[in-house]
Amino acid sequence: MHNELTAKDLELMRQELDYRRITLRPQLLEAVKVARGFGDLSENFEYKAAKQEKNRNEGRIRYLENMIRTAHVIQDDGPTDAAGLYDKITVYLPEDDCQETYQVVTTVRQDALHGLISRESPVGKALLGRRVGETVHIEVSGGAGYDMVIRAIEKGSDDGSAPLNQY
Repeated sequence: MHNELTAKDLELMRQELDYRRITLRPQLLEAVKVARGFGDLSENFEYKAAKQEKNRNEGRIRYLENMIRTAHVIQDDGPTDAAGLYDKITVYLPEDDCQETYQVVTTVRQDALHGLISRESPVGKALLGRRVGETVHIEVSGGAGYDMVIRAIEKGSDDGSAPLNQY
C-alpha cells in the first residue's frame, strides 16, 4: 500500500520526525530516569506517565517512518478551471439551503471540523476535477445521498498551514 502524499507532506513529516528523534526522545528518556528515582515503581505515577509519553513518542516515530517509507508523491496542481488539491471550493447544498466552503487536502492533513476534507473522502472524490456550476452527487450509503452545486473555486496551493494529523 502506498500513501499518496505531496512533497510538502513529506517535508513536514521529516521535520516532525527529526524533532521527535533528536530533541524529544532524549528529553523523554531523561524524564523516565528522573521519575524512576522517585521510589517504588508499582505506585509511582510520575514513572508511569513518563513511560507512557516516551512510548507515545516512539509510536509516532514508527508511524512517520512508515508513512515516509511507503509514500507515493503526488502533484498538488491540477487544471486551472477545475477543482484540485488545496483549492477552496464553495458549494451550495439545496436540501439544507446553505453554502459551505471546503479545502481538499491529503488524508494526513484533513480536519473536517475546520473545512479541510480529504481527497479520499466521498466529498473530496466528488469535488476533484469538477468545475463551477456542476452539480455533484455524494453517495452516503446504499444509494442514499445528497447533491452539491459548485459555486466557486479559489485556486490554492500547499503553503504548509494545514498541520499534520496527530493520532
